[in-house]
Amino acid sequence: MRTTARLLASTALAAAAIGLGVHPAYAWDFGTLEVFPSIANPGAVITVSTTACGPGGHGVGDARALGAGEFRLAPGTHKEVAVGQFTIPGHTHAGTYAITVSCKNGRQASGDVTVEHHGWPSGHVNTGVGGSVGPDTTKIAAGAAILAAAAVGGTVLLRRRASGAQGS
Repeated sequence: MRTTARLLASTALAAAAIGLGVHPAYAWDFGTLEVFPSIANPGAVITVSTTACGPGGHGVGDARALGAGEFRLAPGTHKEVAVGQFTIPGHTHAGTYAITVSCKNGRQASGDVTVEHHGWPSGHVNTGVGGSVGPDTTKIAAGAAILAAAAVGGTVLLRRRASGAQGS
């Protein structure tokens, strides 16, 4: 009786140990995909990296949701990380898009990239009167008259001082 119980217990333990060591690749076996930059404008180059492909792993990325198509992943400078790049097309609308990677080892990884649109500035800067308004001849004439009066007044003052100093 004891021999049978020990045999069954050791068999169960061996099966459990072997079963825990096996890691099957299922379709839902997703890893993380690092996306840099995760927020970008159209035209930006996006770099993705994952450890799901394993050391020296390769894979194919899918950025078709953005209109960028497929891209390849290859081992990066760190051999356990697979790296790939794609460019966000100029016609991509603002929003968050899923990027997926299918590795040659059967694993998959996914991440998100957010596309934002930042337009270039155009038109006048509304900071006050300085260069953002057209010429006003009345204001120009008034400014010129004030400058001329200051110049005449300064000249008269300097001449009076000079003549007063010689007479003492």
